[in-house]
Amino acid sequence: MDNTKRFSNRADTYEKFRPSYTDEAVDYIFGNFGLSKDSVIADVGSGTGIFTEKVLPECKLVYAVEPNLEMRAAAERKLSSYKSYRSVIGTSEKTTLDDASQDAITVAQAFHWFNIERTKEEFIRILKKDAFVFLIWNNRITNTPFLKEYENILVTKIPEYTVVSHNNVTEDIIKKFLIRDYSKAVFPNTQIFNLEGVLGRLKSSSYTPNENTKEYGILKELIVKAFNRYSENGVISFNYNTEIYSGKIA
Repeated sequence: MDNTKRFSNRADTYEKFRPSYTDEAVDYIFGNFGLSKDSVIADVGSGTGIFTEKVLPECKLVYAVEPNLEMRAAAERKLSSYKSYRSVIGTSEKTTLDDASQDAITVAQAFHWFNIERTKEEFIRILKKDAFVFLIWNNRITNTPFLKEYENILVTKIPEYTVVSHNNVTEDIIKKFLIRDYSKAVFPNTQIFNLEGVLGRLKSSSYTPNENTKEYGILKELIVKAFNRYSENGVISFNYNTEIYSGKIA
């Protein structure tokens, strides 16, 4: 499948059920790397604008670069009122942005979909000298009985899950991309879901079978049983580490 089209039928679900990012994580980026209210940044692979929305108040301009029509449209509906927001049809390999125009690049929950070598060439082209790149993931952690069972269901019932997981991008790969001034920071993050939310979170992932399939029915049955077993007062926690990898690429 063309990676730029993976979420075409999931944009609304993605926007509603994927985790946002904590103020502490955003403050870390804008408090430690020379960025200011006058900064111009590119948020590449911006999707429905979940991370874009967090950084818009911190910058002069944010170019939200996203190839997927449905994801980009969802972001535009939500963010078009921000004067600092610019929606851009582009990819990590061809952003369409000007040479040496960006004070930083952020990539939230998207780097694992990129062609790394071609992306690096494009990032070098559009970044100002000595500008930072930030690679960001909300990494779900299996630190509760429910989350351990949820992870096991995905691993055993969805063959594509381990193939497309962002965990395939190891820290060694990231260090080869961010070759100077490398650092990593981790911030805790949590979503609280009822059963509808848990199933929505499941359906927001590109590897999840469509709802009208037998495979999805099996998944749903297993996850409902796990939810009923471990939920308290009708809700369950999805726990994450927001991991921020920063560095320079040239």
